[in-house]
Amino acid sequence: MLASGLAGAGAAAAGPFLLPQNARAAAPAAPASASGRVFTLAVIPDTQYLFDGESLHPEPLAETMKSLSGLKGLVFVAHLGDVVQNGLAQEVEAAKKPFDILVKKKIPFSVIAGNHDLPNSNTDDQRGPTPFLDAFAPLTSRQRIARDAGGYNSAYTVDGAGTQFLLLALDWRLSTAGIAWARSVLEANAGTPTIITVHDSVSADSGTGVQSTHGKLVWEKLVNEYPQVFLSINGHFWPSGRLTRENAAGRPVELHLANYQQLYFGGAAAVRLYRFDLDRRVVDVSTEVPHIEAGGLNELEREELQLTAATDRFSFALPPSLTPPVRREPRPAAAMLIRGTEAYWRFEGTGPLATGSRVADASGRGNALIVAGPSTVPLSFASDSHPAQPAGSSLTFSGSKETGAYLLTADNAPINKASFGNGYTFEAFFKLPEPFTGDSAWSAIISRWVSAKAAGRVKGEVDEPAATLSVSGGPELQWCIYPANLERSVTNWGHELRSSRWWHVAVVNDGRHTTMYVDGCSVVRNPSTVNKGLAGGETGAPWAVGAYSWAGELDKMWLGSIGDIRIVSRALAPGEFMIA
Repeated sequence: MLASGLAGAGAAAAGPFLLPQNARAAAPAAPASASGRVFTLAVIPDTQYLFDGESLHPEPLAETMKSLSGLKGLVFVAHLGDVVQNGLAQEVEAAKKPFDILVKKKIPFSVIAGNHDLPNSNTDDQRGPTPFLDAFAPLTSRQRIARDAGGYNSAYTVDGAGTQFLLLALDWRLSTAGIAWARSVLEANAGTPTIITVHDSVSADSGTGVQSTHGKLVWEKLVNEYPQVFLSINGHFWPSGRLTRENAAGRPVELHLANYQQLYFGGAAAVRLYRFDLDRRVVDVSTEVPHIEAGGLNELEREELQLTAATDRFSFALPPSLTPPVRREPRPAAAMLIRGTEAYWRFEGTGPLATGSRVADASGRGNALIVAGPSTVPLSFASDSHPAQPAGSSLTFSGSKETGAYLLTADNAPINKASFGNGYTFEAFFKLPEPFTGDSAWSAIISRWVSAKAAGRVKGEVDEPAATLSVSGGPELQWCIYPANLERSVTNWGHELRSSRWWHVAVVNDGRHTTMYVDGCSVVRNPSTVNKGLAGGETGAPWAVGAYSWAGELDKMWLGSIGDIRIVSRALAPGEFMIA
């Protein structure tokens, strides 16, 4: 049974799954990010058993600090309290020395008081001077923007890959004055994403996170009413656990418990790493024990080389409001008319589009699009778009084969007869619906409205279009074409796409090979087959946007959104794409 309150200790529970030394190489590494919008917050929970009376072992904590001082992308270190066992001056002095490593490296950090750090834990944050406060208050001034009158609560700014965060480091027992101070900081930083560290908040004796009495106070007074708070981390209890709650604004808040003091050697100053990836909009969490990694291993140390339970290694999504996409300023159509532009369609307007409505070709080459289909559920303009799209709007497709609408190039459009013998680049912005179902599968962003059979081909699925940029049931992008120099089809395949987000696709042919790019990145399944040009131009058949034909007849309607489309009669480098 878990012990709480003043003891601050948890009884033995089902232990985490611990990775043996010989399996260490199999542990998943944090994913890479080329953008650089990645940073790490390190959290060190209860180290009290290393500093207990005359039993003083600063080496594990020093090893953790050394490891952190060399960690690329580290922006802040937060200790969760119970630094020492009895709040004695000699304990605090021994525990203070490893923090000097961070001071010398100019790495900002915070240290909050746990119940064991205090001579009298029956006190709140107005308790006055203690050996803990005397030692750590002067050390933690780097990037501290505020400190309460009692000295036990403080606030820090954290620069996370160009995004400003606020970290509140709060005492183990908040007073009325302490809560008022914390609220004033939150209100003064209402637009800043905020992390709270506090010693006592969530326990997880049953395996599921449960808020303690003090945790409920923190939630009610400092979390629920403040939508910028998205993460709270505490120690105090064991085993580790987590809980997600919705605040008053309906936003999810992650409530995490991290504590390893019940493990061998008092947890050996295990450290939890929160790796924020703002482009993936994900935080990857892992737990490591640098002291054990650094030395020769005894039998028990081998068992605790890395902690890999579901509560020690996991990921969670950042709130969308925290990581809004960096949106570029709209660019005029003229800026997109590079050499070789054959067609360029931008979907700018308001309201629905009736059957027969025209969308102009911004290239000036006369390839207008005309709305076709039943249009019971018409196409509609939307102000939604990819953050890097030149135009800030798109078309929404929401009808079925029986009720929807699509677009066809005009009968006299020059692009209908284009064969692209010298190469091509087809680009489009699009978004898949949420959820993505079978109704959405195998329609096309853009396709040639003529079958391969009608284009003179006899091998393969010749009722399919002579050229199509489609999305499979995966959903994966597919560029399937019948080249002018081959009797069969050649296909490029993308990877599985997440729905309800915008993508950019480009397919580029240099007269010999075709390469697909998704958001400017080359995919893996690009065929090595030499292929030149596109069949079907000799028929003069139109191109369709938002529909797929079979044997020359409407078969599938696109569901989702389509933004700017540009067709260029030469191979473009990624730096020339509309997304660049």
